[in-house]
Amino acid sequence: MARVTRFPDDLVERMPGGDAITLIVLDGVGGLPHPATGLTELESARTPNLDAMAVESSLGMQVPIAPGITPGSGPAHLALFGYDPARYLIGRGVLAALGVGIRLREGDVAARLNLATLDGRGRVTDRRAGRPGNAEGRRLVRRLREGVTAPPGVDLHFQHVMEHRAVMVLRGDGLGAEVSDTDPQRTGVPPRPPGAPDGDAASARTAEAAGRILEQAAEVLAGEPVANGVLARGFAEYRAPPGFARRYGLKAVAVARYPMYRGVARLVGMEAAGIPDSDGEAVELMRAAAGHADFRFFHYKATDSRGEDGDFEGKVGAIEAMDHLLPGLDDGGVVIVTGDHSTPATMAAHSWHAVPLLIRSRRARPTGRRLTENACRRGDLGTIAARHIMSLALAHAGRLAKFGS
Repeated sequence: MARVTRFPDDLVERMPGGDAITLIVLDGVGGLPHPATGLTELESARTPNLDAMAVESSLGMQVPIAPGITPGSGPAHLALFGYDPARYLIGRGVLAALGVGIRLREGDVAARLNLATLDGRGRVTDRRAGRPGNAEGRRLVRRLREGVTAPPGVDLHFQHVMEHRAVMVLRGDGLGAEVSDTDPQRTGVPPRPPGAPDGDAASARTAEAAGRILEQAAEVLAGEPVANGVLARGFAEYRAPPGFARRYGLKAVAVARYPMYRGVARLVGMEAAGIPDSDGEAVELMRAAAGHADFRFFHYKATDSRGEDGDFEGKVGAIEAMDHLLPGLDDGGVVIVTGDHSTPATMAAHSWHAVPLLIRSRRARPTGRRLTENACRRGDLGTIAARHIMSLALAHAGRLAKFGS
């Protein structure tokens, strides 16, 4: 019997059963032509496995947020999961907290922290404290947990994330999240005091509490030779969106090496399948999930990292490395390959450009030979909003009924 489920803009009937769905996200995969060759990173890469899949697939382009809007990773992933990113605004602090497994409650406020280096006059000299290893980062965050106390009426939790990154969670009545970053995003200047908009009493309470906490943190770390300061950014309040399983009737598992992407998956109720230390371990976790998950999400970071470095050849190499992993991710059901946004190496940053999209299924209408920007622009899917990919995935999996009589 069909069940009714509500998408952001649609009312559809969801059919029981159907094929499994695998979503493979090559972070920042979209690119622009290299000035010397006229080829994008995807066009330059040798990708025999992606090419073989493209021959059996529908191709198109997807716009993560809206035309001309450069997306952040959080809202872009929410769109890929079928949530309207303009309706469900989720800050990076919350995603960082969820990514390391913190169980948040409605109304909690979370912020991302950087361990940083300050000079004798309190000016930032290194926003990342020399990128300490994970063991050192955990030691420093442990010092914060032991030495910093929250103001009355506020519960405080610190947790290490990765290298120089940590997260701070504030819990208490009447907290708001419209709080400005203390990270000045440059060196040679002191950290900024946290502030709140005029008339926003809840956010002002959070800003005051955060200010006192960060002052104590600086005192606790003052004797450290390198990481002697803390910078905060991305204050966000936790409000849970509708759950993935309830919306789509799918048991979902996420595999991501980076905490932020596990966070956005957990936000919508996906199970995070462990914490892989390598891409090979991530593939093994995906294989293990194939037998008990209807929906598997796999995140691959290197394409975005090399793009943001401005390293064109490095991004080509990352695409080729991902191509070698692809056979281990294909369980024979519906496979979607796309990115959360474009990160052209020629721009060394996220961009607003549309992102290549591939959907392989036994119901696909094959329209291409390669997963490239030019091939996808000619594909049968056209250019669609990213938040509609989930309805296409369900249709290709045979999980949606006809709409209307």
